[in-house]
Amino acid sequence: MKLRHLLSALSIVLSPAISANIYSPFCPLGCPESKADNNLVFTHIYALSNNPTTKFADWVAYEVDVVNFGPGPGRNWANNPVLPEEDVLEKGDYSGAYNTIGADRGHMAPLAAFAGSQYWYETNYISNIVPQASALNQGAWEELEQAIRDGVSYGDSLFVINGSLYEKPMADMPKSNEDHEIPSAFYKLVYDEKGHAAAFIMEQDTPRTTPYCSKQVSLDELKSRVSYLLPDVSLSGGLQKRLGC
Repeated sequence: MKLRHLLSALSIVLSPAISANIYSPFCPLGCPESKADNNLVFTHIYALSNNPTTKFADWVAYEVDVVNFGPGPGRNWANNPVLPEEDVLEKGDYSGAYNTIGADRGHMAPLAAFAGSQYWYETNYISNIVPQASALNQGAWEELEQAIRDGVSYGDSLFVINGSLYEKPMADMPKSNEDHEIPSAFYKLVYDEKGHAAAFIMEQDTPRTTPYCSKQVSLDELKSRVSYLLPDVSLSGGLQKRLGC
């Protein structure tokens, strides 16, 4: 395993990833499996498995804790300096994406969950961004993120894994000159330290007014649609109720 540590950025990249269990504060029951050719990145506020082929994150894991909440600090798109430039898109690649394919710059680890953290800017790294349909990004996906924030309190945080699914062809980014593959859907696995969980899958074409609770799925369905191992959790009615479902 090669270890590259850039002190100025205080981020860590592990590449190639291995199948051994990897634990961090962002995934206390074990991080998802990271594919052999992926870059496994640990910033101050999330863990991320960057896929050099698709150019996007296979998954991002983070903790939602009220100590990181605060007023919106804005967006300042940048590249994570520890990642190879050829393995990710650049902020200019998103130019024209909204007008052409209706895609927003969607955060995997959401800015709103870290607006009060001194490391909020790490959510704006392009490696943490995916092209997400505007109706989804501003509809059910955003509402679920708000429900997660509403479901935490001091000393009682939640953990989230957001992931990308590639199940059907999608239009390319209009200004990108690099090969890439846009996700056709996204999943969100929400759980507490005891492994009580709720799982959601949302397609890119999810209508804006779709209730987020209607996008819940069983763990069997989630595991069947994800090509790598996830932490060992179990669905919980209590956790679902905590999220407003």
